[in-house]
Amino acid sequence: MATNSDVVNEISKHGSYETGHAKNVANFEKVVDFCVGYGTTYNPSKTTIKLAALQTLLTNAKTALTATNANLVAWSNAVAARELAFEPLSKLVTKIVNAIKATDTSQQVIDNAKTYARKLQGRRAVAIIKNGNLPISEPVPGAEILIEQTEKHISASQMSYDNRLDNLDKLIKLLGSVTTYAPNEAELKVTALTTMLNDFKTKNSAVLTALVSVSNSRISRNDILYKETSGMVDIAFSVKSYIKSIFGAKSPQYKQISSLIFTRTK
Repeated sequence: MATNSDVVNEISKHGSYETGHAKNVANFEKVVDFCVGYGTTYNPSKTTIKLAALQTLLTNAKTALTATNANLVAWSNAVAARELAFEPLSKLVTKIVNAIKATDTSQQVIDNAKTYARKLQGRRAVAIIKNGNLPISEPVPGAEILIEQTEKHISASQMSYDNRLDNLDKLIKLLGSVTTYAPNEAELKVTALTTMLNDFKTKNSAVLTALVSVSNSRISRNDILYKETSGMVDIAFSVKSYIKSIFGAKSPQYKQISSLIFTRTK
């Protein structure tokens, strides 16, 4: 199953990452067009570089590229929908904490609610000051003290969507256990919060499902474009070699395709 760290990786790949593949396919289409233009002179014995095989490969490459791009758009839209849904959460959590503080429940329960709120809002349990490579922790009243004595301090914000969903679920269950928690505001009621949580889970799952589609389409595309020997790029190099052999290295025909660049982008 895909994780939210995978989503971060996908974000870093989005954009200019895809342009190399499109350029390769566009250049391969030019190679095929030139081969068509050579007429009967282009008559290789190697099956994989015969004109019909090249045209089929070009069609498959275009289809794979289109599918990957479509899945990227679907994933991007799912990410945007999830971010929009989560956007009001931080302010809502503040209202929840104030509402439970207004009840007759124990201070321990209130502190537990504050802990979940802190994690949902990405606030640290301690203020961290760096002294060289050693973090120094200053306690915050009512919060546990976390001290990380490591050169690379791991963030305590717990702001990944998986963690936020988990902490929100815990907070809602905590509210449900407090008999005196009965706010008049509709958005603060346990039923409304549960509905919101389920919507968050649906949108989070949609992102991960879309990510799987992106990943699978990329595997298929990379196989068509870059598989050793039979991939589009290697086939393009074979065609170049054949054109060079029949027309010569200094021929205008070879110059037509030798300038077309193919990169093994993956």
